[in-house]
Amino acid sequence: MLAKTLISVVGPTAIGKTRLAILLAQYFDTEIISADSRQFYKEMKIGTAVPNDGELAAAKHHFIQHKSIFTAYSVGDFERDAIQLLTTLFQTHNIVVQVGGSGLYVDAVAYGLDTFPEVDPKIRESLVKKHQSEGIASLQAKLKQLDPYHYAIVDLENPHRLIRALEVSIGSGKPYSTFLNKKKGKRPFNNIFVGLYADREVIYNRINTRVDHMMENGLLEEAMVLFENRNLNALQTVGYKELFEYLDGQCTIDVAISEIKKNTRRFAKRQVTWYRKNKQVIWIGFDDVFEHSIAKITHQIKTL
Repeated sequence: MLAKTLISVVGPTAIGKTRLAILLAQYFDTEIISADSRQFYKEMKIGTAVPNDGELAAAKHHFIQHKSIFTAYSVGDFERDAIQLLTTLFQTHNIVVQVGGSGLYVDAVAYGLDTFPEVDPKIRESLVKKHQSEGIASLQAKLKQLDPYHYAIVDLENPHRLIRALEVSIGSGKPYSTFLNKKKGKRPFNNIFVGLYADREVIYNRINTRVDHMMENGLLEEAMVLFENRNLNALQTVGYKELFEYLDGQCTIDVAISEIKKNTRRFAKRQVTWYRKNKQVIWIGFDDVFEHSIAKITHQIKTL
């Protein structure tokens, strides 16, 4: 009997992860866990590239639009729920597919979460005030100074991630990154990571095209509905915050769209950086013939 195996499909945004995950789920007759931290929210559909109805019908997906932006849902909550679901799925499946662009969430399920020291709440309070008075650039500069390694891979446009890294770095006197990727208890399943890659120009062109399609499909109208709640954590997301600035009169619509494309490209670069350090990843060209890809994956499964 095959060992229980979680196949995680990773790679930069707009590369085709959803398509490959569905093909794998169909090939192995199994189900998909979404580890995209923004596709959890039912109010955010267009800007998060949620799988369309046809894709959702092609294979059973979990953790797609199952939460509201008004409900706090952390990576720890997701890890708990995903492991509970995997325990059930592995009773009837030898293989389950996980897919998503949120590296922290993918790794939380595959390996478990890192543990951090207790930090004085006053440090967080001071960082929140710093963000409010000096802007996000001040947090970015401070993190670059205290932990240049984490600065290179964190979402620099997400103030909550920056504040978390800074409070640990300041409170412990050690870089936040030194607490990451420590040895954890082994999961009761094997892990295979399948990474999709393409030339940078291809990735950037795909991102630009996706953003244009999102705008054509109503992203601005979606942002208008969410505008009054723009300070919620879930909405500190590329594609929305730039349009919120437009709706707030801070820039033109053309500038907002240009910023979405630029910030998405930066995000894609960080995604690649995150997984390039994982030596377990099987890298596959985004346009490889599926038969070639599945041959590599099945070979890897047999060697576990």
